[in-house]
Amino acid sequence: MQLFYHNKIEDFITLPKEESRHLIKVLRKEINDIIFITDGRGNLFSAKIILQDFKKCQLKILKKESQKKQHNYSLHIAIAPTKNMDRFEWFLEKATEIGVDEITPIICEKSERKKIKIERCEKIITSAMKQSLKFHKPKINQPILFKDFIKNKNCDKKYIASCNEINRKILKDEEIYQSSTILIGPEGDFTKSEVQDAVNNNFIHVSLGKSRLRTETAAIFATNIININF
Repeated sequence: MQLFYHNKIEDFITLPKEESRHLIKVLRKEINDIIFITDGRGNLFSAKIILQDFKKCQLKILKKESQKKQHNYSLHIAIAPTKNMDRFEWFLEKATEIGVDEITPIICEKSERKKIKIERCEKIITSAMKQSLKFHKPKINQPILFKDFIKNKNCDKKYIASCNEINRKILKDEEIYQSSTILIGPEGDFTKSEVQDAVNNNFIHVSLGKSRLRTETAAIFATNIININF
């Protein structure tokens, strides 16, 4: 199945230029050909091409089917954006493929990057969602200060992963709950005061293992731990 995306699906829709070009120029689709499209909210639509235009291909929706989410948990990864943006985008892609529901960039004391282009991140996530044939698009939030984030997030279990060895539990040995939030720090790790502030706000201090991992690797490792436990 080749999957396309449109955020607002009605009886008749026009695909954006990039999607139209791929459909007509690359896949060589023609009038009356059937394609599949999702709105990223758990719906799969079958549609017929009614205007073969590589700049604004038009479709008629034929059928709508609700799809179950492909992972039966809710995971929110709050991660400090990496200095090298390619690494952060790699995380977005792979986390979407594995299974994540929400991503929040957090600005920490040792953060080397404090701004990201949300529109670019949306494109990476959308592409990964289509490639992995998922019908639920992860939400990416605007960057937020670490100190503000830890005060606002409510879920079944909250974790902060760091290299600080004081009073840590092992994430893979923890009982994994249906709804989890995991904090992943910057290249220089969270400060001791940040870890303590998180613990004071009901976050559990955890280790991801014996190896020291890059930020994006740690986030993927944590995502996978949650995934394999469900």
